[in-house]
Amino acid sequence: MAKVDIFSLIRSRYNAFTNTEKKVADYILENMKDVIYMSITDLADACQVGESSVFRFCKTMKLKGYQEFKIALAHSISHGEETNQISGHITMQDTIEEVSSKILSTNVSALTETFNLINGTDISNAVDRMIQAERIHFFGVGSSLMTAMEAKNKFIRIINKTECSLDPHLQIMSAALMSEKDVAVVISYSGSTKDTIAVAKVAKERGALVIAITRFAKSPLTNNADITLLCGANEGPLQGGSLSAKLAQLYLLDILYMEYFRRTNKESILNKESTAKAVIEKML
Repeated sequence: MAKVDIFSLIRSRYNAFTNTEKKVADYILENMKDVIYMSITDLADACQVGESSVFRFCKTMKLKGYQEFKIALAHSISHGEETNQISGHITMQDTIEEVSSKILSTNVSALTETFNLINGTDISNAVDRMIQAERIHFFGVGSSLMTAMEAKNKFIRIINKTECSLDPHLQIMSAALMSEKDVAVVISYSGSTKDTIAVAKVAKERGALVIAITRFAKSPLTNNADITLLCGANEGPLQGGSLSAKLAQLYLLDILYMEYFRRTNKESILNKESTAKAVIEKML
């Protein structure tokens, strides 16, 4: 996608917008830096319009959809500063010590905010269902797939009922064969990834419990989730796969793992000893 000045584009086409599209445009122009971190549902709620109206606004701007709009918005905001600013608050003039300090601060903030968003009842209910489940599927695409694979790697040490397919086609097929005895843990920072939304929808239709790990309380993903666990990292559209977002997701998964371990203590200890012994045989 070629870089465009989203603000010039909005102003040049403003008179051609419908009244609903003007509401969206006005909000964006007045709250541009906040919109970067909003889901399509958040923006629609803020403008008091439907999600379809936001999507039509993007199409009127000759953009493919909301994510392309956010990328264009991020480019426009950083225009004139990109030679000085690398990512977030890190600049070309920063020393190694300053870069280290800023990255640390960002990651600590993400974990702290995630901690503040934790709902003990949701965690407890999620773990209960995971213990009762015949199979637990971890789903994600792109950077979130890496997180799903890490979850599989962690849980396989204490239980033998976890799955994580790497290909989106295999993921949707796995979801289509789930039942009310299964749990789907669906990971997506934005909650707006098409493949992930499709997996959650199919899994829910099959009767499986859907646990969403995401940034936004309202999104197409959470509309198809039974339990939503929120991570507290802020990731702009030009910062995809940021470490802070991944750390926040892994923090939530670690809580699920430790609570699962705690509630199934005898079985988990035995299984962990067995898997640890199996791995030790691979080492010198």
